[in-house]
Amino acid sequence: MAIRYSAVVDAEGNVKDGASRAVVPWWSFTKTLIAACALRLVEDGRLALDAPLADRPYTLRMLLQHRAGVGNYGALPEYHEAVARDDEPWADAEVFARVPADRLMFAPGTGWAYSNVGYLIVRRAIENACGAGLGEILHMLVLAPLGLRASRLAETRADMRQTVFASGQDYHPGWAFHGIVVGPVTEAALALHRLLSSDLLTAASRAALLDRHVIGGPVAGRPWLTTGYGLGLMMGAMRRPGMAESLQVVGHSAGGPGSVGAVYQCVGDGRGRTVAVFVAGSDEGVAEDQVLEKLITT
Repeated sequence: MAIRYSAVVDAEGNVKDGASRAVVPWWSFTKTLIAACALRLVEDGRLALDAPLADRPYTLRMLLQHRAGVGNYGALPEYHEAVARDDEPWADAEVFARVPADRLMFAPGTGWAYSNVGYLIVRRAIENACGAGLGEILHMLVLAPLGLRASRLAETRADMRQTVFASGQDYHPGWAFHGIVVGPVTEAALALHRLLSSDLLTAASRAALLDRHVIGGPVAGRPWLTTGYGLGLMMGAMRRPGMAESLQVVGHSAGGPGSVGAVYQCVGDGRGRTVAVFVAGSDEGVAEDQVLEKLITT
């Protein structure tokens, strides 16, 4: 079995024995924290959730929910070639030259397409609203208030070398243009638990976070039976072999060079348990399956 690290937090917020303190890249689970950060700025009146961005036909909500129609760079061979060569990350101008922010895949609000570029636009909106970098803002508005003392935004290769998966330690985090938080597995589980159970967000913001856009049905090779997306949150029903009934979950999966992860809370079954699992390899379904196993057995 691939090297894995996990942590379980019970419904009361207690970390269960054996939780890993290994530092890992949170990859796209970072989107959940970016969404929470954006919503806090909406609460303060520094961002608007449903007004079109300046000179754009889409809103912050649409970007956070991948419904703006903005493209992505995942299918660009030149992106993967540049990462493989260990080039320095592209500047924003080059990103948007290759994936124009106004060349949309569909009319805003009429479809769904996962977009890291959309989250780059969100990142810049957050930074412009605060006059600071995302690392400082995330720490101030999300990480510190949630009591996450060891987690931070990775800025350099040196930050990635503090993580445990060897094959991702030379990756420049700037290639994930929206940003990557690195931190202990335990804190990833606590981040989701506390975000959903604390008063960090107002009731209205939490409702927006969890407002689901239905995407579709099963995903091949993964335990998903139904899928949806809130604001920076994946949600739907999962089932693994041997389960009589599916389990409703909310959280986010994660993947990048050298490792994958999954951070989810079960909802609607009275347990409220939160699990984080990070695994060496490239198959997000493996991490999701292991999360699901811990959600139903621990």
